[in-house]
Amino acid sequence: MAIQDAGEYSEMNGGKLPTPVVLVVDDEPLIRWSLSEGLTEMGYVVKQAATGAEAREAIAAIQDDPLVVVLDLRLPDVSDLSLLRDIRTRRPDVPVLMMTAHGTSDDARQATRLGVFKFLTKPFDVRALVDLVGEAWAATH
Repeated sequence: MAIQDAGEYSEMNGGKLPTPVVLVVDDEPLIRWSLSEGLTEMGYVVKQAATGAEAREAIAAIQDDPLVVVLDLRLPDVSDLSLLRDIRTRRPDVPVLMMTAHGTSDDARQATRLGVFKFLTKPFDVRALVDLVGEAWAATH
C-alpha cells in the first residue's frame, strides 16, 4: 500500500475516512521506530516525539490535519496525565491510545475518564497496536 498524505482518503478504511497523521510519543527510540515502521507499512503518515514538549509542538503543527496520538504515560518531562489533558483541551476530537510500562490501575481509570481510547501495558504486539489505531480512528470519526 502506498503511503498516503494526511487527509487523503485511503484504501485502509474503505476510502470513507481521510488518512490520519499518527503521532507516536515515547522516550524509547526502539518503540518509536517499531511503531513508526508498522504504521508506515499500513499507509499512515507518522510523526514522532520523544518528550512532552516535542509532542505539544507537533500537535500545534498538525492542528488542521486528521490525527491519532499514541502516547506513553511516562516521559522525561511528563510523568502524569497532564499531556493527555492538554491534548483533550487542544484537540478533543483526537483519539489517543496510551501505553505504559509503569502504570497503575488508577492511571488506567483516570486516563479512561479523560477519554483515552485504549490503555495498553508494555510490552505489546506492534501489529495489534497498529490495528487499534485504525479502530480508534474509525470509531471516533
